[in-house]
Amino acid sequence: MKSEDTPFEGGPMDGRVLPVLLGITGHPPKTYRIPVPDPHGGPPTVLVYRRVARTPGTRTGLTRRWKYEYAPEGQQTRRLNWPWSKPDATPRGKPDDSDG
Repeated sequence: MKSEDTPFEGGPMDGRVLPVLLGITGHPPKTYRIPVPDPHGGPPTVLVYRRVARTPGTRTGLTRRWKYEYAPEGQQTRRLNWPWSKPDATPRGKPDDSDG
């Protein structure tokens, strides 16, 4: 597998460069999670870094280099809120029994 030396900015990893494995598309993962063990034996703390473009590419919207920026709030899950994906109040195919 290929890897690329990727710089980290912000947080405890500021200024470090780590080799990050690239996916099938040739890009590193969108988020990079680093578990840090607790010195007192508790659950590990997870540092979350988000991938951002390091240098703009020659074409609009394309980049060849990436870096990771610290995300102190952690990884946020994104949900798509499509109006047609919400369940209906009354199921389809069943008649309404309120008429009698």
